[in-house]
Parts: sequence; C-alpha cells; structure tokens
Amino acid sequence: MRHVVVMSATGAVGLMAIFVVDFLNLFYISLLGRQELTAAVGYASALFFFLTSIGIGLSIGIAALVSRALGGRDRERARRLSASGLILVTIFMTAVSAAIALALPVLVTWLGAEGATRIIAERFLLMTLPSTPFLGIGMALSSILRAVGDARRAMWVTLGGGIAAAILDPILIFGLGLGIDGAAIATVLARIAFAAIGAYGAVHVHHLVAKPRRSDLPADALALSAIALPAILTNIATPIANGYVTSALSAHGEPAVAAWTVIGRLSPLAFAGIFALSAAIGPIIGQNLGARHIDRVRAVITNSLFLTFAYVLAVWAVLIASENAIIGYFAASDEAGQLIRFYCEIVSGTFLFMGGLFVANAAFNTLGSALLATAFNWGRATLGTIPFVMIGGHMAGAKGVMLGQGVGGIVFGIAAVATAYWVIARLDRSTAR
Repeated sequence: MRHVVVMSATGAVGLMAIFVVDFLNLFYISLLGRQELTAAVGYASALFFFLTSIGIGLSIGIAALVSRALGGRDRERARRLSASGLILVTIFMTAVSAAIALALPVLVTWLGAEGATRIIAERFLLMTLPSTPFLGIGMALSSILRAVGDARRAMWVTLGGGIAAAILDPILIFGLGLGIDGAAIATVLARIAFAAIGAYGAVHVHHLVAKPRRSDLPADALALSAIALPAILTNIATPIANGYVTSALSAHGEPAVAAWTVIGRLSPLAFAGIFALSAAIGPIIGQNLGARHIDRVRAVITNSLFLTFAYVLAVWAVLIASENAIIGYFAASDEAGQLIRFYCEIVSGTFLFMGGLFVANAAFNTLGSALLATAFNWGRATLGTIPFVMIGGHMAGAKGVMLGQGVGGIVFGIAAVATAYWVIARLDRSTAR
C-alpha cells in the first residue's frame, strides 16, 4: 500500500502541474473579460486532450517495457528500450500534430466553433501544436523515471513545466500585453522545460537512455506497439467522447461551452490523483508480474480501488465547498455559473466509478490484456456517452448533456473492475501450473 501511495502522490503532483499549465492559461484569459476567448480555448482543449491522451498511451507502453526489463534485472535492455521509445514518441507525436494542423479548420468547425471564436481557436492551436513532441518526450521521460522507482524526479519533470507556466503566463499575457498569444507562447516554453527536466533525470542521473541504434528500432517498435497502440486506442476514446460532448453543448450557446471549458480545466486538476494512480500502478504491476508475484498484483489493484474511492469523496466535498469561489474566479456568467455549480454538486460524483475504470485499464495494459482496456474505454465513449448525452440533452438541456456523460460511465466502471479481477485470477491459475 505504501508504494502505491507514494508513487500515486508524487504522480498526482506531477500531473497536476501539467493541468495547472492549462488551468492558469484559462484563468488569466478569463480575466481579459471576453467570453469568446474562453470558449475558443475550450475548443482548442478538446484537441489538446486528444494529443495528451496519445502521449499517455505511448508512455504506458514505454513504462511497461522498461519496468519489466528492470524487474527482470536486465538494465541494458531497459536502456535500449528507453532510447528507442523516445525516438518513436518523437516521430509519432510530430506526425499526429502535423495531421491535426492540416485538418484544423474542419476539426474546429466539427467541434462547433463559429465566427471569431473559431478564428481565435485556430490561431491558438497553430501556435502551440509545434511544441507537442516536447510534451510527448517529457511524458515518456517521466514514465521512465517512474519505472526505475524515482517518483520524486518523475514528479519534478512535470512540476518544473507547471512552475515555468505560472511565471510566464502573467508576464506574457498582461505584462507584455500579448493576450491569448501570450498564453500560447507560455504553453510552448513550459513544454520545452518539461522535456529538458525529464532528460536530465533519465539521461544524466540514472543513465537509463542508451545511445539509439537504428538496428534496434524495428524490433523495439513492435514490442512498444503491442502495448502502446491498444493503450492509445484506449486513451483517445475519452477525448473523442469529450469532443462529442463539446459539440452537443455548442448547440446550447457560448455560455454552455464557456462553462464546459472551465470544467474541462477543473476536472483533470481536481482528479489528478486518479490519473496519477492509474499511471503509477502500471510499473508496480509490471515489476511484480516480471517477478511472478500475482498475489501482489491483486493487492495493488485492491489498494488502488480503496484509494480511488477515498480520494473522489474528498475531492467531491472540496468542489461543493468551493463552487462559488470557482465561479467568481473565472468571472462566469449566470448561465455558465449554474452549469459549473451543477458539475461540482452532482456530476463530479460519477468519478467514483470512473476511477475504477482507470485502475482496471491500467491493469489490463500491463497484464497483457490491453485490448480489454480498449474495449471498455470505447464502450464507455460510445454506448456510454452518445445515447445518454442525446437523451439528457433532450430532457434537460446543457445539464442533461453533462450528466448523461457521467452516468453513462457507471456501468462500464463496475464491469471493468470485475473483469480486472477475473484476468488476475486467470493469471494466477496459469502461474500455478
């Protein structure tokens, strides 16, 4: 339990730093007093969420392979996999970012952006998309540090980027009068800092990145793809579902999208502990799996679920107590404020079940059942989102859309946890033979 808590707590701080970059951008932009700017950042966020989810999927693959190699006491293999993984992350993130840049007008319009809001969103994205490879590299380096058990340095990788953004945002947005362009520049610089700090820890301190060799890439790419591609497919289901919800909310006006933008920044920051927990237990499960300690794997899952439940209850209480302050800080209109309050009081409670889904998916990805994680996430993103959002929007407008997305995930969360224990039991039986 202590190992899970330490890795999750440090990971939560690190993940919160990533989300703080976006949170501060939105906070300072909201102080400019223009609702179309807030809405524009919301549309941009839907695409950033997609890219971040790809980065997380790649990091899961790297962490799983490196942790298994270290668990099997093969450090040279771990160093080689780290190097190959970083090259593949750079190539993949660059290619995806370029594809999004080329399709930007279509994508932003599909999300529901119109007029000046669409133009602002496209400009913000074009300025920040070139820095996406640095985001992917930083996430990969953080996962390598976590695989070797250096939770503190893994935390500082992302925390350093958050600190850079906290310093740069007010200077660029207000001090130099750059407005939303200043927020974009701050995001780019924060991502570069993110990658640089990770490189120092993984390369200089732990010497966990070997000199890349072209001959290693094909075999390592296949090994990484076997875990990373299902993990990516699993992770992108959520931003695609989020994009659908954003599009559904755009039918209810800019205040609804502005509220959703605030919620989109608030939710990952508030529930960073759950995201960190699901990221932290992967290497722990991987090491125990490599050592064939299936009983410890089961204990990690059980302890993680208890931590998730306690964490969500605590955050839910804090959100309810802070709802008026949140509405005031972001200068939300009356309509947007009502939606933010509804999220804090009702919708955030559904994370009790979503947390279970995240824990189960982390287990699937590391235990060789990555396709199960993909199936559950896409099931939630389609069957657990589209009909619930459509019915909710028809019955209760914007509030119904938000609640529909939350309620739809409950069944999938419960089913995923039950399946995770079934997979562990099957592994236990095969190991005993």
